[in-house]
Amino acid sequence: MTNLNQPAQPKPAIRSVLVALMMAIFLGALDQTIVAVSMPAISSQFHDVNLLAWVISGYMVAMTVAVPIYGKLGDLYGRRPMMLIGMGVFTIASLFCGMAQSMEQLVLARILQGIGAGGMISVSQAIIGDIIPPRERGRYQGYFSSMYAVASVAGPVLGGYMTEYLSWRWVFLINLPLGAGAWWVAHRTLVGLPVPQRKPVIDYLGTLLMIIGLTALLLGITEIGQGHSWRDQQVLGLLACALVALTVFVWHERRAREPLLPMHLFANRSAVLCWCTIFFTSFQAISLIVLMPLRYQTVTGAGADSAALHLLPLAIGLPMGAYFAGRMTSVTGRYKPMILTGALLTPLAILGMAFSAPQALLLSSLFMLLSGIAVGMQFPTSLVGTQNSVAQRDIGVATSTTNLFRSLGGAVGVACMSALLLALLQDSSFAHLASGALVAEGRSGNVLLDGLNAAPGPAQDALRGELLVTFRHLLMVSAGVSLLGLAAAVVMPNRVLRGREDKVN
Repeated sequence: MTNLNQPAQPKPAIRSVLVALMMAIFLGALDQTIVAVSMPAISSQFHDVNLLAWVISGYMVAMTVAVPIYGKLGDLYGRRPMMLIGMGVFTIASLFCGMAQSMEQLVLARILQGIGAGGMISVSQAIIGDIIPPRERGRYQGYFSSMYAVASVAGPVLGGYMTEYLSWRWVFLINLPLGAGAWWVAHRTLVGLPVPQRKPVIDYLGTLLMIIGLTALLLGITEIGQGHSWRDQQVLGLLACALVALTVFVWHERRAREPLLPMHLFANRSAVLCWCTIFFTSFQAISLIVLMPLRYQTVTGAGADSAALHLLPLAIGLPMGAYFAGRMTSVTGRYKPMILTGALLTPLAILGMAFSAPQALLLSSLFMLLSGIAVGMQFPTSLVGTQNSVAQRDIGVATSTTNLFRSLGGAVGVACMSALLLALLQDSSFAHLASGALVAEGRSGNVLLDGLNAAPGPAQDALRGELLVTFRHLLMVSAGVSLLGLAAAVVMPNRVLRGREDKVN
């Protein structure tokens, strides 16, 4: 009788676990985008533009640094306690964000919130690696990608409405009931997960070195993205600190008894190529999510709410691509064909966006949809490919390393594309207006929009035309960068996923 009952048991458990994990992913991803629209309201209340960018950057940096640490701790202590800690920290930090009385307090609370979000996102995907065989994982990781997609559009729209009709504080306070609900569901459902039997040994020095190295690297990249020259002393100091800390980190990890990030994973060709693919995919996806609404706003003169809705085709394409790739990976048992198809489609879709005017809604929406499908085909399959290529004991750290490259790709993408946009505008007539606008107004913290609003009526049309050409050049560069992801997909080994029998029989 026990043998007959055994196979039927996991199904309801997997469904209930999936609900808890999707709620965690949604919350963590939502807070990357929901705050952007409320930035002008925050800066006008605190009268501080200097720290404004760190309300978003602080969250992203903290989340990126926290991801691999949670992955390793999950391998050592089990996923359930790490998930509950991450959710708890995120929810409490959301309360601190909503009650902040100064920009400094808000930035610190956002950093704490990012630390919690890193746990929720990293541990969620590792749990799927624990309970689902590799061949079935594509389907479930596709659901997670759809949560990212929904959050990327719901964030700006919800943020806009709450800021306009309630207060910017509700952008954070909304997380209290959502976070508490998600914690309760996770507490009830995440029972019976595998608990590690080995004695935990924490790599304190490795953790410290990685925190210093990654934080310095991301701060340096973010400073460049905010308009500082890479030759700037502060930027060079941060990048030099990152280089030294990460070099010592690699040296230490090769000798540590229980390393935070086992270096033998980087000798795994399949895993490394999957990380390269996910880095460049995230580079494109996050920079498009940030830049396309800005392009739409500046070139057409539309408001922030309709600019956020302009992302809808991209967000619809993401789950479509993820679902299709997940199903096909499960049927064929191979992940490379889906990654390669998505990597081929990405530069074509971005070039299509570059040469279609934002006003041509049908055409630009079609290319946005195609780029969403391309990205969706690569995210879950790259993660499944990574998990398939490592031993079960390394699932947590391999998953968190995949998420680390995903976060790094997004951070580097936004910083590089923002820095390139500013560089392209430096020699134009726009630069003088923008600097004048920041002195005169400086309320939104957005150089582009402040500069455009400061221009006299007749000059605005000429500037919009100039911005259209600038964004076209920017997207052409982005398409060129995506060829690096295509190169990684081409040389990736075409391995078969471990099948259903690995866990069912």
